[in-house]
Amino acid sequence: MTTAFTTSPTQAAEYLRRGGLVAFPTETVYGLGADAFQPSAVRRIFEAKGRPSDNPLIVHVSQQEQFDEVAVEVSHSAQILMEHFLPGPLTLILPKHPKLPSVVTAGLETVGVRMPALPLARSFLDACDTPVPAPSANRSGRPSPTSWEAVRDDLEGRIDCILQGDRTETGVESTVVDCTTDPVEVLRPGAISMEALKEVLGTVRTPPVDDKSTTRSPGTRHRHYAPTAEVRLVENPSETNPGPHRAYIGLDAPPDPDAFGLVSVATDLEAYAHDLFHVFRACEREGIEVIYAQTVPPSGLGRALNDRLRRAAAR
Repeated sequence: MTTAFTTSPTQAAEYLRRGGLVAFPTETVYGLGADAFQPSAVRRIFEAKGRPSDNPLIVHVSQQEQFDEVAVEVSHSAQILMEHFLPGPLTLILPKHPKLPSVVTAGLETVGVRMPALPLARSFLDACDTPVPAPSANRSGRPSPTSWEAVRDDLEGRIDCILQGDRTETGVESTVVDCTTDPVEVLRPGAISMEALKEVLGTVRTPPVDDKSTTRSPGTRHRHYAPTAEVRLVENPSETNPGPHRAYIGLDAPPDPDAFGLVSVATDLEAYAHDLFHVFRACEREGIEVIYAQTVPPSGLGRALNDRLRRAAAR
C-alpha cells in the first residue's frame, strides 16, 4: 500500500470517507482514524497497529451534537465537563449508542468520546462528517507519535493517508473520565489534571489499580509507550549510571551530562510531557540502550507523566 501525505484536511477526509485509514494531528498526539460506521475500516485500525482487539477506541467528533450519534445518554456530570473542557484533551466514557458498531468499543456497552481543540483536527473532522474512532497513530505498544514523521516511521505502507501538521502541543494523551459512575472516575490521567476536574465537579474518584472498570479506557492494561531501549525510573539523577549508549530525561540535570549519549533536561512539567515521546524516539535513532527517566511529584500534569513513564518502563 502507498501512503499519501497531505496538508489538506479536506483531501485527507476523502480517504477516510472511502473507507481508508487516516492519521491526523490533535493537540495531544497524532491519531489514526476511520469512519465509525464502516466496521471493516475500523477493523483495519487494529490490523495496522497490531492492536489487541479487546482494547476500545476513542471516538473523535468536531461538534457536541455528534455525541448523540455514538452515545445514548450524557449525564449531568458529563455536561458540566463538556461546558468547561471541550473542545480539549478530555475523553468522556458514556453509554454506547446501539447503532455504533461493537468493534469500536471492543464489545463494551460504553464508548469514549472526545472533541479535540486543535483547529487542523477540527477541520479534518468537520470534513469527514462522521464520528471518527482513533487511537494513537503508532504501532501498538510503541511511544505515541507527536509528529507526522513519527507516524510515517511506524505506519507508512500500512495506512492510506497522513495529514501533516506541526508537532503536537501537549504530548500526553487525553484524560479519560468515566461518566457512567457517580461520582465520576478518572480511568486514565492525562492532559487535564485531577485538580482541574475536582474544581468543577467537587468529587472525583480514581478506581483501584485492579478494578475492572479501567478496561473501559484504552492505555490502561496493555503495555504502552515503550521505546526499544530499556526505561529505568529514578527519583534523582544521581541514581543514574551514565554511558555512551545511555540517555537521561528529567527536570534536574545529571551530575555528568557529557557522559551520556543523549540528555534532555526540561524546563518544567509541561516541557517534560511535551518532549517525552519525542525523546524516546530520538533515543532509538541514536542507538540508546538504556533511558533513565526521572519521576516527578504526583500532582497536576505530573500524575499523567508518571503514568506514562511507569508504563514505558514495564517489562
